Amino acid sequence: MKKILLLSLLLSSLYSDAKIYLGVGAANYTENSKDSDISNNSNMVKLKAGYGVRSAYAVELSVDYVDNKPTNNTPWKAKYGFNVEVIKSFDFNIYINPFIKIGFGAGIIDNRDNNLLSKTYGSFNTGAGLFIPISKHFDIEMSYTHSDISYEKDNILHEFNQTSYTNSYYIGVNTRF
Repeated sequence: MKKILLLSLLLSSLYSDAKIYLGVGAANYTENSKDSDISNNSNMVKLKAGYGVRSAYAVELSVDYVDNKPTNNTPWKAKYGFNVEVIKSFDFNIYINPFIKIGFGAGIIDNRDNNLLSKTYGSFNTGAGLFIPISKHFDIEMSYTHSDISYEKDNILHEFNQTSYTNSYYIGVNTRF
């Protein structure tokens, strides 16, 4: 019983400064297929919620909307994603807090042509960036994210499993409570 009490006190002291934060921002999103010559340069909007400390660790949930604009005439349009990421930021006693992140995601691509079903995907995400504090409760976030994506097999067209990678450059604002 003493060990459980000691462990709970230790964990609560580690996260005593932790805050919930919400963020919104936009990104330049580029996707390149590993299996074909399909590429996509689009705009992305991201809404996110997290829990953690700006200068230590955080867990973040985000929802993405990508306005899909592929280079060829594919029937897929808007892409919606949900991501879970762990962030480790560093406090070097300078004005900014650099960070690294790793996580995974899942999503769906809507269909322009109603004869085909929407397509789902999974992703593995890595990235790095900066938190630039404006005040105690607000910061600007600039980051780069690389994702490896695997799409489900299309049973109607009997296509192969498509894989791709994405690069996105994000800028947004976070508010901490």
